[in-house]
Amino acid sequence: MNMRTSPSELSTPDFGIGQPVLRNEDATLVQGDGRYTDDLSVEGQLYAAFVRSPHAHGVIKGIDVETAKAMKGVVAVYTAEDLEGQGYDTLKCVVDVPNRDGTPMKRPVRKALAAGKVRFVGDPVAMVVARTAVQARDAAEAVFLDIDVLPAITSGEQALAGDAPQLYDDVPGNLICDFHFGDAGKVAAAFADAAHVTRLRIVNNRIIVNPIEPRSAIASYDGKAKRYVLRAPSQGAFGMRNNLASAMGVPANRMHLLTGHVGGSFGMKSAVFPEYVVLLHAARLLKKPVKWTDLRSESFVSDHHGRDMVFDAELALDARGRFLATRFSGIGNLGAYLSPVGPMMATLNIGKNSVGMYRTPLVEVQTKCVVTNTVPIAAYRGAGRPEGNYFMERLIDAAATEMGIDQAVLRQRNLVPSEKLPWATPVGTVYDSGDFPALVAQALETADWKGYKARLRQSRKAGKLRGRGIGCYLEVTAPPSNEMGGIHFEPDGTVTIVTGTLDYGQGHWTPFAQVLTSALGVPFDKIRLVQGDSDRLIAGGGTGGSKSIMASGSAILEASDLVIEKGKLLAAHFLEAGVADIEFAKGRFAIAGTDRSIGVMEIAARLRTAPSLPEDLPRTLDVDHVFKAAPSAYPNGCHIAEVEIDPDTGRIEIASYIMVNDFGTVVNPMIVEGQLHGGVVQGIGQAIYEMTTYDDSGQLMTGSYMDYAMPRANDVPFFSFASQGVPAKTNRLGAKGCGEAGCAGSLPSVMNAIVDALSPYGVKHVDMPATPLAIWRLIHGRA
Repeated sequence: MNMRTSPSELSTPDFGIGQPVLRNEDATLVQGDGRYTDDLSVEGQLYAAFVRSPHAHGVIKGIDVETAKAMKGVVAVYTAEDLEGQGYDTLKCVVDVPNRDGTPMKRPVRKALAAGKVRFVGDPVAMVVARTAVQARDAAEAVFLDIDVLPAITSGEQALAGDAPQLYDDVPGNLICDFHFGDAGKVAAAFADAAHVTRLRIVNNRIIVNPIEPRSAIASYDGKAKRYVLRAPSQGAFGMRNNLASAMGVPANRMHLLTGHVGGSFGMKSAVFPEYVVLLHAARLLKKPVKWTDLRSESFVSDHHGRDMVFDAELALDARGRFLATRFSGIGNLGAYLSPVGPMMATLNIGKNSVGMYRTPLVEVQTKCVVTNTVPIAAYRGAGRPEGNYFMERLIDAAATEMGIDQAVLRQRNLVPSEKLPWATPVGTVYDSGDFPALVAQALETADWKGYKARLRQSRKAGKLRGRGIGCYLEVTAPPSNEMGGIHFEPDGTVTIVTGTLDYGQGHWTPFAQVLTSALGVPFDKIRLVQGDSDRLIAGGGTGGSKSIMASGSAILEASDLVIEKGKLLAAHFLEAGVADIEFAKGRFAIAGTDRSIGVMEIAARLRTAPSLPEDLPRTLDVDHVFKAAPSAYPNGCHIAEVEIDPDTGRIEIASYIMVNDFGTVVNPMIVEGQLHGGVVQGIGQAIYEMTTYDDSGQLMTGSYMDYAMPRANDVPFFSFASQGVPAKTNRLGAKGCGEAGCAGSLPSVMNAIVDALSPYGVKHVDMPATPLAIWRLIHGRA
């Protein structure tokens, strides 16, 4: 890593694209000066608490709120009945995953408060509003629910059983969709002709998201303007504003969303949750702001969960180990309700991302998505991208073992050569850039692949098992939607970037400022960022799918072009020259062939004081631009992990971890490395520690940090990080996105290393999480 630059050193080249500039917001955040939603208060605000179902499945016979209403400080209690007839819409799933026969998937109705039935432990049934938070919580405990308890189902396999309880009358067999992709006939023929077929049943375990900041919201209503205001964490103010307006049954211009600092999200906070609808309802009726903050114990059962799918994965190979076809047949557990993107992960994203960097000619995916009496499933860091790569990488390692081929050699034999790019895949994507063979070769060299036997001997001398695993990945990022690139030259001499992606831990302010500094020569320390106010945005795709730098970065570049066009007109006027003679470079407009010039910041300053200008000249350099969506990019990499296992306890230690990644043009290498560290640790958490368990009645048994393990700093090694970027051709920056790649590389590399370490015991596969108990049982034959 190069010497890191502090923003106090003001030479522009040190703050442009490619420099490891320290994050602008860190001084505020690390000193505890951040302002998250729960830190905020609005004058006269009331407080809300939610009553949640203690049962996973049941018919609501009655809700007695009278005792709660009579308690000190209580202002109101709302149930589903109170929301009827108010014009509110249902909470919607925004993706469409058709059935294999072309018919539409089922879309069961979800209202803000449960009506008629409860379908998971944590299902919101009522909301209490009081003058203090304590009074609201006390009164919520006094609400009596009369629920006729029904049998519950918690797994996808249970949901499809012939005698399974039915969650919805209009969803027969609990089946939301029966998805199919691929040419089944060609795939079947490839498997029939294959010299070798590898098969694995792979569980992708359910994850509780656990951002450091619980969800919180403050709802207000402006009676004169007939306009709602919600202060809440999100992943994009523009999109959330629109979805909130839809849920409330009002035009978008009657909804205002404000998002400040956000303490993590990983996909979860992008959704309109039912609590927000009820809070806005209360604010309108009570004519006062209403605040609510989730308790951590509540968040375990009210925040969306992630992952949760099981697949039978198959890989067909010829006699030399060339891939002929893959087939993935599985079940996706969507939970009790459809989240906005619930069906996407186990269907569309498995096929797109399982291809990886390999020349696999045929892919078939068939998935049954089902509802169960569990917390709804939504996007979680990668949203199907790590899953698809994980399934493929586990198949490759298993095939290598079965065929007696080195796992690195088998991968290298099937990589797409760089000279074959652009490469059209069987899932409709086209890889535009990359050098997969060189990247894998660099990873193997960095990991000292050839020197592994010496390390293995050392571990055995110490009484430990040792294994190594490769995790190659290639992700298909979300296609950037329309994104705003606003550049405003402020009266105080600063420059504001306005864009609709949203930073919830990524550190957008700094790389966006680096792009603007590189494009316009604006001093880095003068740049500000506005992102969380929906009233300031004319477009915005939000943050998700590893697309922010491609979307906002491209928007900033295009907006800078427009500033330069305006600037040339104004520079020609101020320098008394022809527009055609004006050139722009490094923040200055100059008359070609002369030393006469004027800076972009000087023009902005003159415009603030200029008494008059000709009518045909712009009055400001400000630009509000909408960047039209660019195609997906294809970040890729190779991660290699080595683990040691204590056979007496089953405890796993990650002995080393190296990663080589291709993110195209890297705007800020320090921030990118930090993103990879975080993603890798989250992958390690899923692989080894995090286990979400329900009992037979649908009660969450891992509902606190006493029962739900998460990785700590001393559970991971120091990482070796390297970039081998080949610029993307799908966006002007050449960037490929990095936010989710850590999970995609760490899941397979760690799990392949664990299986390799246990191979002396005849172990061929281990499902996540590989807890010490699970490992000990495998070693001692008690699996």
